[in-house]
Amino acid sequence: MLAAALRTRVPPTMRNVSTHSGKGLSAVLQKNPGDVVITFAKRTAMGRNKKGQFKDTPVDEMMQALFKATFETTKLDPAKLEDICVGTCHPPSPMYSSRAAALASGIPQDVPISTVNRLCSSGLMAIRNIAHAIQSGEISLGMAVGVENMTLNPRPTPSIAESVDKYPQAHDCIQPMGWTSEMVAHTYKVSRQKQDEYALISHTRAAKAMTSGVFSEEIIPVEIRGTVISVDDTIRPGVTMEMLSGLKPVFQDWGDAATTAGNASGIGDGAALCILTTRERAEKENMEIIGKWVGSAVVGVEPRYMGIGPIAAIPKVLTQVGLTKDDIDVYEINEAFASQFAYCVEELGISMDKINPNGGAISVTHPLGMTGVRQVVTGLAELRRTDKKLLCTSMCVGSGMGAAGIFVNEARPLLEAKL
Repeated sequence: MLAAALRTRVPPTMRNVSTHSGKGLSAVLQKNPGDVVITFAKRTAMGRNKKGQFKDTPVDEMMQALFKATFETTKLDPAKLEDICVGTCHPPSPMYSSRAAALASGIPQDVPISTVNRLCSSGLMAIRNIAHAIQSGEISLGMAVGVENMTLNPRPTPSIAESVDKYPQAHDCIQPMGWTSEMVAHTYKVSRQKQDEYALISHTRAAKAMTSGVFSEEIIPVEIRGTVISVDDTIRPGVTMEMLSGLKPVFQDWGDAATTAGNASGIGDGAALCILTTRERAEKENMEIIGKWVGSAVVGVEPRYMGIGPIAAIPKVLTQVGLTKDDIDVYEINEAFASQFAYCVEELGISMDKINPNGGAISVTHPLGMTGVRQVVTGLAELRRTDKKLLCTSMCVGSGMGAAGIFVNEARPLLEAKL
């Protein structure tokens, strides 16, 4: 018992550290011993809803496989972990299944674990929680996980008391996400054609990324019941504008009925994780540093227009750390629906050349709890591949919120790493 306590005690030099010493580009890029850094970031391949490769795999089994593959790849002693946070939304008893998965994968009993649910931003919140624990000096090495199996655990129909439901905003915050998509499209005049145009960009980019092997750089193969899973089965090559425009609306009774199966995020299954520590510890223990956590922001917006969350979250996080939108090299903005995505992109005034260069949730799918971590994995891999520096991730959040995070690429370029 005493040995375990001594092992997890945080050295005095790691206490009261801050991720960055000031605001602005130079401060964000500066390297300090107390920086919260990412030493590993990978995801599983993703599976289609009801028909895909994870359709019969519960989240605990998915996490167990991901944990095992991670330790085999990194050679990290799981006993060194001081905390784990899992972002997930809809599985029953997520805390129990997460703890069980950790133990079954060989993580010792004295490594604690928690779960967090802020709907579509849950994975980002898991990273945030571990980063904050490291910043505070409570721990110096932790793991953030995002996982969801929407085949086995679809979105439940939320219910609230009649006395609460009589308030319009309270009523709106529990409505189906498709309804909020139609409300955004109708109120902000996002046409069906525009939605399909943005969807086509996503489908085209994802298909190109898959055929060129781009996603293989961010996917860690996992073994499930004797089968190795390593390729997304969610991407649909060959999507055309004619195909998209020919699809029937999914929500014909709401708004302008412009949301279709082709211009909305996929429902899918998958898991992703990041390992975080201090720069001081990473260098001391010879861990490869691939990224740096800078900061995050969470905002609230009108529940009826849930999808506009990134419009408020991105400027907030940029202001917090003293950056401008032009400082960012790559944006990973979740494509919950083409309606809200198109409106966010155009209101933010960011070039699509910088946003979701390998497609987004419309094409690759959107396992709710996974997405916040998946975007970081994808974004850091893209920065490494293109030898660029700054990533901003963002997403709208069910019930009327938005979230965003800033990360720095510190990985060696792939060509250099292979030499």
